[in-house]
Amino acid sequence: MSALLTGTPLAGRVAVVSGASSGMGAATAERLAELGATVVVLARRKDKLDDVVRNIESSGGTALALAVDVTDRAAVRTAADQVADRFGEADLVFNNAGVQLISGIEELKVDDWQRQIDLNITGLMNVIAAFLPHLTTSAEQGKPADLINTSSIAATRILEKFSVYSGTKAYISHFTRLLRVELGPKMVRVATIEPGMVDTELPDHVTDPDASRLMADLIRDIDCLQSADVAETVAFMAAVPRHVNLTEITIMPTAQAI
Repeated sequence: MSALLTGTPLAGRVAVVSGASSGMGAATAERLAELGATVVVLARRKDKLDDVVRNIESSGGTALALAVDVTDRAAVRTAADQVADRFGEADLVFNNAGVQLISGIEELKVDDWQRQIDLNITGLMNVIAAFLPHLTTSAEQGKPADLINTSSIAATRILEKFSVYSGTKAYISHFTRLLRVELGPKMVRVATIEPGMVDTELPDHVTDPDASRLMADLIRDIDCLQSADVAETVAFMAAVPRHVNLTEITIMPTAQAI
């Protein structure tokens, strides 16, 4: 997707991006900064975060890297305090950290199950708990306030061996719908993005041969989404007028059938 937005429609916004060390998170952080936002990037890999910050700063933007494991609730809370001290309340949170570990349920890879639950669900909830006060304060002040959670088409597709991963993403999608009922009347916009096949490092975590083959075939055979496509979509969701909430966007490669 070519860049569709122009100018600096996000000027004055303070954006927090989790899972920002690579892929969709890194691309989105850089695009939000390009459009005028001050960006704070969160992930465990500090060296990768520093690369993202350098890219932003070299283009004239403002960014801060905070090495945080989002499964650590206290650490995320500390990060939220650091953001407030440095830049004021965040008014745009792209809640993007996640992991994909595919296996047949009878393989009983319980450690992989738990890792996905810890990161995809508990990590997401920790970010919400830490930054929701920022968003509600911003909304009370008449500013735009956005919480955008990364789900997946796996939330609704029935894919063999994806049961635990898909379950975590189904949680995210439905939880976001419920959250919007509470926060929408407070003028906090709540949304999910559900991407199809994106050419990122996420499939590299997949060790199951059937799932690996499925993803490799898609990357080879069709024009998959790129991280920049997701970044532009997130930026557009945040740039629309405050009274408009794009609540649930599925982003698919045109040629992807499953």
